[in-house]
Order: sequence, then C-alpha cells, then structure tokens
Amino acid sequence: MDHPKPLPQPTPTSQPFWDGLTEERVMLQRCNDCSHWVFYPRTHCSACLSPNLTWTQVSGKGRIYTYTIAHRPTAPQFEGDSPQFIAVVELAEGVRLNSIIVDADAGALEVGMAVQPVFHKEGDATLLYFKPT
Repeated sequence: MDHPKPLPQPTPTSQPFWDGLTEERVMLQRCNDCSHWVFYPRTHCSACLSPNLTWTQVSGKGRIYTYTIAHRPTAPQFEGDSPQFIAVVELAEGVRLNSIIVDADAGALEVGMAVQPVFHKEGDATLLYFKPT
C-alpha cells in the first residue's frame, strides 16, 4: 500500500515561510520592537509579545544542535528512507528547527557540525533540509 508523505499545510501566518522556501530563500520573522528572531511563525513576538514582526531573509546556515539516526521508518510514509538523519538545527540567528540532514555519512555527523540549507522538492512543496558545509 502506497502512503503519501505528509506535506506542510501553510496557514496565513506561516505562508511567507513556505513561499520563501519555494523561492529557495530561508525567511524568519524578526520583532521590530525587541529585535528577537521568531520561529515557528507566529502572530506575536515570543519574547515581548509585540505583533510588530517583519519577515527577513537569512542565510539558513547553522549548526547541528542535536540529532538521531532512525534506522527504521518513523512512519509508513517513510518506508525506504532509512537511515534517516533527524536533527535539530540551530540557525545563526539562534532559532532552532527540526529537519533532516542529507548528503552526509552517519559516522561523520556530530553535534556542533556546520550545516547549510538544502531546498528539497517534495510534490508541490519545498522542504528545508540541511547538509554539512
């Protein structure tokens, strides 16, 4: 039985993030009042609660904060994708996001490893993956 992979369902708040990925740009929100970087997309700053947020393009470069290697599919939709390198990446701006590491060897992965964005097309969506720099 074929299981389609889950794809993002953008909301009005998150749409600029997904649109940026489609254009191969990493977009984050930044608070105009306290300069705090915000991720996941929100309507108010997570530091000062200001609604005064601006979408800003960033490099997408960061470091592996933590990771795990899934040797078995994490869900039926990922059958055949093993091993899967699942990571929390901390971007240079300080926000952390969950992602997949590609173009890497399991033995070479390490916490603190520098990574750069990879724009992975999946159906009609573009997902943000990372690879070692």
